[in-house]
Amino acid sequence: MACAIEEAGKAAQTGDVPVGAVVVKDGAIVGRGRNRIEAEGDPTAHAEIVAIRDAARATGAKWLIGCTLYVTAEPCTMCAGAAVLARLDAIVAGCPSDKSGACGTVADILSSESLNHRVSYEAGVLEEECAALLTGFFRGLRERKAGNCGG
Repeated sequence: MACAIEEAGKAAQTGDVPVGAVVVKDGAIVGRGRNRIEAEGDPTAHAEIVAIRDAARATGAKWLIGCTLYVTAEPCTMCAGAAVLARLDAIVAGCPSDKSGACGTVADILSSESLNHRVSYEAGVLEEECAALLTGFFRGLRERKAGNCGG
């Protein structure tokens, strides 16, 4: 999770929401990603998607069987769906996402009986650190907005 937190910090430096992710197989990182939505102008450039794509390239496999995705915040529906389609074994998340979390908070894509694969899920790993990244980022945005009012 520490490596995912490092990726999240890099996302914040480019003005993206600080979410980071790494894909691990057999104890080694095979994929890295961070939010790049603002940096690339791509609404699908979420940390999880970037990490999954990187892992698929690195392993040469379209199915990431035997891999675990570590991510600083609970994945959204798109990212949870990508985890299922990539056939990841597990997702380990830092903090929940009460607005868009699709691993049990708002929806639960990972354990849907309707889909062809299930992904195990664990949350709360370094939760305080992960949540603090997001809280600090959004506090800074609100402060900058308030400072620009009435100019």
